[in-house]
Amino acid sequence: MTDRPTALTRQISLHTVLAIGAVFMLLPFWLMLRTSLTPADEIFSGNMLGLGPVTLDNYRRVFAEVPIARYYFNGIVVVVSIFIGQLIICIPAAYALARLHFHGQTAGLWLVLGAMLIPYQVTAIPVFVLLSEFGLINSLGALILPFVGSAFSVFLLRQFFLSIPASVFESARLDGASPTRILFAIVLPMARPAIATFGVFSFVSHWNDYFWPSFVLRSDATATVPFGIVQFLNQDLGSEYGPQMAAATLTVVPLLIGFLLAQKQFMAGMAMSSGQVD
Repeated sequence: MTDRPTALTRQISLHTVLAIGAVFMLLPFWLMLRTSLTPADEIFSGNMLGLGPVTLDNYRRVFAEVPIARYYFNGIVVVVSIFIGQLIICIPAAYALARLHFHGQTAGLWLVLGAMLIPYQVTAIPVFVLLSEFGLINSLGALILPFVGSAFSVFLLRQFFLSIPASVFESARLDGASPTRILFAIVLPMARPAIATFGVFSFVSHWNDYFWPSFVLRSDATATVPFGIVQFLNQDLGSEYGPQMAAATLTVVPLLIGFLLAQKQFMAGMAMSSGQVD
């Protein structure tokens, strides 16, 4: 009889701790959103945690001074193109490392693991020189091509493919299916959670990227959201925190929408990719 109250108390304590942690994690987002909707003369009134006057003037100023629609379009083109390129390149590579047997398979896996340890900032200058030779500097191609191959995505998908029971592949081979048909007809439909997982990682990483755009872009014509927003924030805004927070909110909103849409598949992919392998 004493076990049930103890288990209930443990659950209540756990959920209380998680709730407190969630409040601390969400508080900066609330302050950002609240500041972006607060009139300038009310920001330092001490009422940021509660309800108060609401205005859209900060957002109107951002839309008036920043070509945000162009930044959004460029950003969407970049992240979608990178994601499609990663699907084309990383899925076959991960499948080969997970389920095919060939000379150099182990060496290939170690190369993937080694590539994950090297920050892309280390190779930024050689890649910049290569793109410059092809005349791609200050173009969307310069933002897309260096990232269509992702060692992290290959490794993540490989771990997921290893979690698929070997009996699935054996049954398909007995039915006469080729490795290509197994990949497209059997593995890919089962891999939707894993694809959604690395899609979320890819989207967040490249949507938020500022280092590489600042390295290869020279104008607003091909600017992505972070690059364009930083150009806006570099203006003499002083203590005008309302427009600053409005710009930051516009940067974050697509990420929140994307995560909410893919949340179920993302959680399933994380759980399955961390499971036991054959």
